[in-house]
Amino acid sequence: MIFHLGPFGISESVLLTWAIMLFLAFFCHFATRDSLSLPAVALEGIVDAMVDAIEDVAPDKGEELLPFIGSLWIFIVISNLIGIVPGLSSPTADLSVTSALAVLVFLSVHWYGIRSEGFGNYLKHYTRPSPILLPFHLISEISRTVALAVRLFGNIMSLEMAALLVLLVGGLLVPIPLLMLHIVEALVQAYIFGMLALIYVSGAMESQQRNAHE
Repeated sequence: MIFHLGPFGISESVLLTWAIMLFLAFFCHFATRDSLSLPAVALEGIVDAMVDAIEDVAPDKGEELLPFIGSLWIFIVISNLIGIVPGLSSPTADLSVTSALAVLVFLSVHWYGIRSEGFGNYLKHYTRPSPILLPFHLISEISRTVALAVRLFGNIMSLEMAALLVLLVGGLLVPIPLLMLHIVEALVQAYIFGMLALIYVSGAMESQQRNAHE
């Protein structure tokens, strides 16, 4: 723990998470003040790319799902890449952070599903095609949430440990290719996490639409 706020201990992961959120808020605020500036144009291109990626999975839902899925992608990319900075560790190498992200996905799946067709219709898909399957649907919801948290945590933590071991054994020059691998892996893991979240949310919304037609 770095310091305490009353009974709550503030770890490096929590501090870096707050720093990333503040950085993104200030950067987006100042970058978009001039729509013709290079940062604003770059942000517009990133947003358009994310909307296209979302609509490949959930047609006509790009603008609706962009705030959540896009935020996940951007936050996780930056969190993963922070581990490159000497002396810092990626927040996503902390299981508590990835668990919090997975819980957000879990809650968002149900929120989007309920908003799509209402609470009653949302509950129906847990009993389809038979009420006997209800426990299995609930187990599936919990297991995929745990898998989301553990997958991201395991990949980023193992990548940082591998980089540290190579640095200790091989010296300063050897980790350069590993640094490039870290960057690629950081982008890939962020994309995978966001896509899985998108698939879960899209699946919940589509299941409600199917229930509504039955």
